[in-house]
Amino acid sequence: MKMLSNITGLLVPRCPSCFCRFTWFHLYQNKFSLELLYFLFISCLGFFILQSLDGRTTSFTPRNLDLFFTSVSATTVSSMSTIEMEYFSNTQLVILTILMFMGGEVFTSMLQHYIRIFFVKISPNDCNIVDDYERYRDTKCTSLYKIDLNNITIQKTELDNTHNDMEDLKYKSLKFLGVLVFLYLIFVQFLGVVSVLIYLNVISSAKNILNQKGLNTLTFSIFTVVSTFTSCGFVPTNENMLIFRKNSGLLLLLIPQALLGNTLYPPGFKFLIWGVGKFAKKSETTYLLNNSNGIGYDHLHSYRHASLLSISVLVFITMQFILFSWMEWSSGSLSGLSVYQKLVGILFQTVNSRHSGESVVDFSTISGALLVMFVLMMYLPPYTTFSPIAQAGCEEGKKKTRKMMENLIFPQQAYLVIFIIIVCITERKQMVDDPLNFNVLNIVFEVISAYGNVGLSTGYSCDRRLKRDGGCENKWYGFSGKWSDEGKLVLIVVMIFGRLKNFYMNGGKAWKVL
Repeated sequence: MKMLSNITGLLVPRCPSCFCRFTWFHLYQNKFSLELLYFLFISCLGFFILQSLDGRTTSFTPRNLDLFFTSVSATTVSSMSTIEMEYFSNTQLVILTILMFMGGEVFTSMLQHYIRIFFVKISPNDCNIVDDYERYRDTKCTSLYKIDLNNITIQKTELDNTHNDMEDLKYKSLKFLGVLVFLYLIFVQFLGVVSVLIYLNVISSAKNILNQKGLNTLTFSIFTVVSTFTSCGFVPTNENMLIFRKNSGLLLLLIPQALLGNTLYPPGFKFLIWGVGKFAKKSETTYLLNNSNGIGYDHLHSYRHASLLSISVLVFITMQFILFSWMEWSSGSLSGLSVYQKLVGILFQTVNSRHSGESVVDFSTISGALLVMFVLMMYLPPYTTFSPIAQAGCEEGKKKTRKMMENLIFPQQAYLVIFIIIVCITERKQMVDDPLNFNVLNIVFEVISAYGNVGLSTGYSCDRRLKRDGGCENKWYGFSGKWSDEGKLVLIVVMIFGRLKNFYMNGGKAWKVL
């Protein structure tokens, strides 16, 4: 901290705009707090709007906690549900669509990028100094400044015309990057909505399902595509995609949305930049393609990393597909489907296990081995990559200093265990009275699903209750819908915790498990 203050003090006389330096620097230092406030604000706003609107039916009125739970679930793109989806009116579905869109990773990354461009535009020189220091602190090399941590001095390199031209190109590339993210965000979802609309109007069996449930075709198409692209997993029907399990064409149309909006976003975005560069803005696209690591956009990966990510995603899907086919091909979970429908359904389910959360099977009927496999897939971050070749860094001379709070941070697995233990405590009475539904595996599955912002659930069945009574009614919402208020509050914390997991991915380094 003292070193940081000295460096900032050295920057003061060299920077004509103190406002830009101070604001930009502290925005970088408090990104976690800013994103936390953003998600809380959007969730609360969504809750108040949902509360002010009438549902589709007047026979049921959801509690405020369940409405807030749904708003948080949509904003954090978790799709955990405690209310049947068919309760929501068309207007409420539109509000949920907006919440999912604003909470998606691509949109929030675009918002962060435009905030960065705003401050760079105010005073590029000031902001570049702080930005260069931040990149150095994150072990990324910079050619603009040499930072001697021993003497706490910053020396500018020789400024010449070539340097000024590169700075101008860098700023133009940053602005063009924001335009490309926006185009990617709109273009991919637009194609998805149009294709789903065409399918629903051509295939009568899918259109009849919507008519029977009183769902607007356009609203369903936009809601489902946005939900799939943002990796939320909400669907306007109570049964999620289970009711469309025989509509293989619809499932195939949604698979690219689930991939391009989540695990394959970096390769897809890289391909878009390359494609645009073939027709326009060649200098900007060339700069973006050749300076992926130094541009400051977390989702812009190098060619090597994007390729390895694509291969890793394909391996994960193939592994799940083989295990699912082997374990469940002749089981009740896929009964009534043709061979082609089974293949498409299995592919759709394995793709959605990586954070999208839509389902075409009843998870309470599949084998325990598959549940464990899905738990692992939900836990893995979307950009998990097998990279056998270590990348060289520029950490020479860097001293690693740890703050007291950093030393106290647990690994992510420890926090998940703590959350699971707390839920087991809050639901201990039901675990005794209803052990077939409230077993440890189902609770672990629900907590990991919330942490991974996936939304898959084993559900709740009155038929599995040991103590039969007439007061139990099967509902089409998730297992957490039967939890106590305390358990739901814990799951709200888990969803927010999982949505912000990128900020503490490297936590727990001070703890050594021998």
